[in-house]
Amino acid sequence: MNVAILGYGIEGKSAEKYFQKHGHTTQIFDHFNSQELASLPLDHFDLVLRSPSVKLPLPAPANWSSATNYFFEHCPAPIIAVTGTKGKGTTATILAHTLHAFGKTVHLLGNIGSPALDSLDKIQSSDIVIFELSSFQAWDLKISPAIAILLRIEPEHLNVHYDFHDYLEAKANITKHQSPANALIYFADNQHTNQIAQQSSAQKIAYPVTNRPTILAQTLQSLSLVGSHNQENAEAALLAAHQFIKPNTNFEDFLSQHSDLLKQALSSIPKLPHRLEFVANINGVDFYDDNFSSSYPALEVALKTFANRPVILIAGGEDRGLDLKATRDLFVHSPQIHQLVLIGETAPLLATPQAVIADSLATAVQLAFQSAIQVDQTFRPVVLMSPGAASHDMFIDFKDRGQQFQAYVQQLKNQEHR
Repeated sequence: MNVAILGYGIEGKSAEKYFQKHGHTTQIFDHFNSQELASLPLDHFDLVLRSPSVKLPLPAPANWSSATNYFFEHCPAPIIAVTGTKGKGTTATILAHTLHAFGKTVHLLGNIGSPALDSLDKIQSSDIVIFELSSFQAWDLKISPAIAILLRIEPEHLNVHYDFHDYLEAKANITKHQSPANALIYFADNQHTNQIAQQSSAQKIAYPVTNRPTILAQTLQSLSLVGSHNQENAEAALLAAHQFIKPNTNFEDFLSQHSDLLKQALSSIPKLPHRLEFVANINGVDFYDDNFSSSYPALEVALKTFANRPVILIAGGEDRGLDLKATRDLFVHSPQIHQLVLIGETAPLLATPQAVIADSLATAVQLAFQSAIQVDQTFRPVVLMSPGAASHDMFIDFKDRGQQFQAYVQQLKNQEHR
């Protein structure tokens, strides 16, 4: 088979390695933009493999696919896939950790883990795959998973997708090809997820569970991750675990029968970096890294996590043409924001009369700390970096942004302890 690989990032390199290993011919196409796609000589290839970063042409040519599609077509094990705007990585991690506690061999793949094709040859039919699906991976998905988890959806990535409808359609592919024998676990308090669920043929399981049962509340209390949003993520993961382990039993009975195991699993969930990650306490000021936050919903959730504490917020980043009114209104009307420090392209668009615009992240950290030490220490002030925007205006990616933030905090700590 003659395979064209569009894009030579992590997934493109993985695809090249996989197909060459299996005796196929590959050719790499890299360093092109969306306008140049149509001029690439792709018609004679048996398979054109699109990397997630490559914009999907509409309609997509018949020989186009993706590493995600290829994996779903050839994976011998059942797949539980997770998508949504925020919380995918956390939910997938909680679920993988929980199923591992039941003695399952779990492969955590997709947007969160190693490229899926790196693991395809190692997966056995008795294993289980947890796949975090980004909208770009789901864009042209032709096979839906046995169990789908659809988290809350808000506008995102509109600088790449054609419009919000296109973004929704990509997310909907997680359940589009499901049958009544499959399960869709979806966030019910969101109009977009409800819209997708109404069109699904799968068995529909809504969360948060109405009038949360005592056994569920007690189980969730063991969760090691902070924030009500993570309790929601854990609830979705527990519902998925129930569907996989004992689908013919009542959910509450499942929780009761495996109470100790589930509580132990939830209490030992590893914290994902740059997601409300505690960094340091300096002179009574707590610093938190929430640099995974790239949109309004994540920023709103982060602030709710510290609802009873004064927050010095570092926010702002890449301007992707999103409507920023809700974000600015949050800044204006949130009583807990003691000081707002803005960076990046969106800074002038989000500025309030009391906001400070910093020319660099290093300056932002210094300004935030100076503001925090003026707060009455009995209220335990928080310096929270939750940008609510993408990172590519100033940084390589959100990881780079988070690592730089933590480095500046550590420098500050060293200075204060001299």
